[in-house]
Amino acid sequence: MENQEKDFNKEINDNNNFKNIQSNDNQQKSNSDNNSIVNSLNSSTPNFSNNDKYISNNDRYNNEKPEVGFLKKKTEVRFTNIKVIGVGGGGSNAVHRLVKDGVKGVDYIAINTDAQALLNLPDEVIKIHIGKNTTKGLGAGSDLELGRKAAEESKDEIRKLIEGSDMIFIAAGMGGGTGTGASPIIASLAKELGILTIAIVTKPFSFEGKIRKIIAEEGITNLKPNVDAMIVIPNDKLFSIADEATTLLDSFKLADNVIKQGVVGITEIILKPGLINIDFADIQAILKDSGNCWMGIGVGKGENKAEDAAAKAVDSPLLEVKVEGAKRVLFNVMGGSDLTLSEVNKAANIIYQSVDPDAKIIFGATIDENLKNEVKVILIATDFVENTNISNMFSNSKSELFGTSTVKQSISFNVDEIPPFARRRKITFTE
Repeated sequence: MENQEKDFNKEINDNNNFKNIQSNDNQQKSNSDNNSIVNSLNSSTPNFSNNDKYISNNDRYNNEKPEVGFLKKKTEVRFTNIKVIGVGGGGSNAVHRLVKDGVKGVDYIAINTDAQALLNLPDEVIKIHIGKNTTKGLGAGSDLELGRKAAEESKDEIRKLIEGSDMIFIAAGMGGGTGTGASPIIASLAKELGILTIAIVTKPFSFEGKIRKIIAEEGITNLKPNVDAMIVIPNDKLFSIADEATTLLDSFKLADNVIKQGVVGITEIILKPGLINIDFADIQAILKDSGNCWMGIGVGKGENKAEDAAAKAVDSPLLEVKVEGAKRVLFNVMGGSDLTLSEVNKAANIIYQSVDPDAKIIFGATIDENLKNEVKVILIATDFVENTNISNMFSNSKSELFGTSTVKQSISFNVDEIPPFARRRKITFTE
């Protein structure tokens, strides 16, 4: 009997030892896989087993344990996978600022030929050093072709990282080497994988010279066919909203806020669903193969808060296009529990009168208890008539450059259930 007990205990110990060895092997394999993605940045590679350092978009929302009555298991819930990819120095800086601002609900990736620049990014950012053989870690030196070759060299690593994404934002500054040359390659990989892709890019200042401007235009021309929608921010437009006391750092933050508007607006709509959602299929209907894109967020306070919010949403002075003439439109009106039907109607009127009268419209109304005596309007508009030169009817109002409150409830109409305000020129909710 004593011998049998010893044998049994030995078997347990042997089994535990085997499990420990197996666990260590799995951990080593996991670390090896991560290192293969960013093997030139071992010291800064996120520890995917440490949730304090890196939490994926899906894990983050699974941890919130959403209430879904008809689902038996939490694992049956699939959340939209969104990634924000900063390409080159300008794009990586934009990603860095989004992380510092605490924008949640997405995964952050920085792709660069400059190894040193990647090392300066926070742990929350997944880093890919591309073109190790092409550029030797020293950057692309404003050489578009070198940036393209670097991305081609690292295509497999990039593909592995974006696989499984539902949507990606590509942020890049046009006119340099890496952002301009690599972004079209990254976008083409996303297109092959069927990922909804939005590019948000900047054009150089006029004082940066004609050569840089030509490089930027070539980059945009190469990028546009590979993305579903594109937002272009000419840096010269920063002068229209900055005064002489505005610092250089604050000026670039204003441009980054356009990226933040897109990320925050879409994640608020998609990732915090309510009773009836503007869901990812609605976002796809507006953005898929749409070309130039408008994204704006306006916040209004006081007696005319709804009208003020809508006016700001349709007036973003930094964007290259105007909202007039958009044929695909999605907007969400958000307010506290005191949000009235009349306020929604007033905001909707302003937006509807600003876009093409035959536009496809998807509408949502959201209750957010964090909005006290405020109304926020999130607007996405696409499918513009080319070369539209209509002046902005709200040019005297400054755009409210985003907000980050949490969505609590949503009520929306599907495309085929457009409410009365969207069925005629003058918007009203009564027949």
